Amino acid sequence: MVADTGESDWVAVMRRIRDDRDQEAFADLFRYYAPRVKAYLMRGGANESLAEECMQEAMATVWRKVELFDPSRASVTTWIFTIARNRRIDVIRKERRPEPEDLPWGPEAEPDQEDVVALQQESERLAEALGSLPEKQRLLIEQAYFGDLSHSEIAAKTGLPLGTIKSRIRLALDRLRHAMK
Repeated sequence: MVADTGESDWVAVMRRIRDDRDQEAFADLFRYYAPRVKAYLMRGGANESLAEECMQEAMATVWRKVELFDPSRASVTTWIFTIARNRRIDVIRKERRPEPEDLPWGPEAEPDQEDVVALQQESERLAEALGSLPEKQRLLIEQAYFGDLSHSEIAAKTGLPLGTIKSRIRLALDRLRHAMK
């Protein structure tokens, strides 16, 4: 089945994996996609062992989360490669994160009074700028930056389309940027 499989065939394979937890179907999927995903990751700058690790984790994610695949939203190829790309991004972020032993320990020096006053003034300006935003934009900024919600979480909470959320936040940030100059 691996050689000349079209998209509709891969969708059928995904359904077999989802509905029947069909290991043979997953083996076919793995044989076809694993080397392609690994090559894709290596072309993106990953060394062979990292590409292998990310590919393995991506394919394991495909097995575990197959019920999330929606053929009306993405092709099988796009879905699998997106999982692999996101896994690679997670690894890069983790590599850039400082280890606890690299973080400075002990009490921080007291800030200069001048810095405290400047920070207070800037905070007041930001509060005024936030207050001047249209309510729809201000609420989204508060949820995203003070409520620590992702754009998708805000969309789910408010019922607004994700694109609307992103547009309003972008506009609000632009207004805040100009107000803070």
